[in-house]
Amino acid sequence: MDLFEYQAKEKTRKLSPLAERMRPEKLSGFIGQSHVTGEQALIRHAVEQDKIFSMILWGPPGCGKTSLARIISKETGSFFSRISAVLSGVKDIREVIETAKKQQGYYGKKTILFVDEIHRFNKSQQDAFLHHVENGLITLIGATTENPSFEVIAPLLSRCRVIKLNPLAEDAVEEIIRHAIEDRTNGLGKMNIEIEPEAVSLLARLADGDARNALNSLEIAAGMLESSRENNGRNFISLSNMEKISRKKSLKYDKTGDMHYDIISAFHKSLRGSDPDGAIYWLARMLAAGEDPLYVARRMVRFAVEDVGNADPAALNVAINAVETYRFLGSPEGDLALAQAALYLAAAPKSNSVYKAYSQVMDVVKKTGSLEVPLHIRNAATKLMKEFGYGTGYQYAHDYKDGFAPEQTYLPEPLAEYRFYEPTQRGYEGIIKKRLEKWRQLKKEARFPEQKDI
Repeated sequence: MDLFEYQAKEKTRKLSPLAERMRPEKLSGFIGQSHVTGEQALIRHAVEQDKIFSMILWGPPGCGKTSLARIISKETGSFFSRISAVLSGVKDIREVIETAKKQQGYYGKKTILFVDEIHRFNKSQQDAFLHHVENGLITLIGATTENPSFEVIAPLLSRCRVIKLNPLAEDAVEEIIRHAIEDRTNGLGKMNIEIEPEAVSLLARLADGDARNALNSLEIAAGMLESSRENNGRNFISLSNMEKISRKKSLKYDKTGDMHYDIISAFHKSLRGSDPDGAIYWLARMLAAGEDPLYVARRMVRFAVEDVGNADPAALNVAINAVETYRFLGSPEGDLALAQAALYLAAAPKSNSVYKAYSQVMDVVKKTGSLEVPLHIRNAATKLMKEFGYGTGYQYAHDYKDGFAPEQTYLPEPLAEYRFYEPTQRGYEGIIKKRLEKWRQLKKEARFPEQKDI
């Protein structure tokens, strides 16, 4: 690099955002993710032994995926090439492959190809990597915020190790903030900044595990400061300053990604587990993050049928009423109706007997096909139908004691002994269970009178 190139690079670096300037250059300076970068951890061991492997770094924004890829490349003396799946195509991949061949042939260097947002590449684009990863021409490091199981093709996934990175802990974000304030080369050290510990804690908490978010907010705060005599010429960031800059925490949530499915799963399981506190917490998380309230309401209607069922028949009415109330009031007033429904469903007795009965009967229908409707319960709408025996022998239930005709059968003969619905003892289903047990016993006695006294 000549003098002019160096000066241009330095100018670009100074104009870069704080988060970009503060990227660590060594594993020793990489904060957080100790489960993969700490002593004897997988990536540190691979770097120290110079036995780096292709991998998919899976984690939320701002957790260090790009920085880690750069560090691996630098500490293994590899040629680093970066492409973004948003901006690149197969042509760009081919150019990278050609460059990798030259690096290997001319300089004996390995190439690490970092693919940002690899989940956005389609199948044919991902296929383009396979052969070159297989023969070792490139070491692929993909970064994704989405679950690789769904977004990365199986052949490529089998050639890579998936490394799960976590949202940064608050103490790790606090350390990154303090380092940025003190660093005189890449950080804000020359600005002579002092910051209240409470302001650091608030900034770390609001960052929600995202170091980039924290550094961006810190840079905004620093840009609004002026030195004062009261602070002996030092710039001071107070808790109130930070509260003004960071008025609202932006919750991480992707309506089509893992976070969406994880939180709705947590909500559903809290309802099923009869935990109203968990249920209302996850409900609030979804609504605060901008989830469609009617999507949540639809899930509660489904839950009322699938997981409460006849243990509390009123649960379905509560869920449906919540839907209609929300449609009538909208947010924020209608949110309370959803909260009421969630608490009711969580506290209701649970039964999945309706769900099990329907699943079982659907399996039987698929296996047995179109069994004939018994003649005695067919509709005899015409004289001809009556002549063919339609409706013959039908027993009108209201003509019998308790409105129940024990000798009457309703299933096709091959299924006469099937029992699809087995209510639990919980809630109202306990009453249903006793009623059905009585009726089924009467049916059994009518069908097999010889066993009546046994």
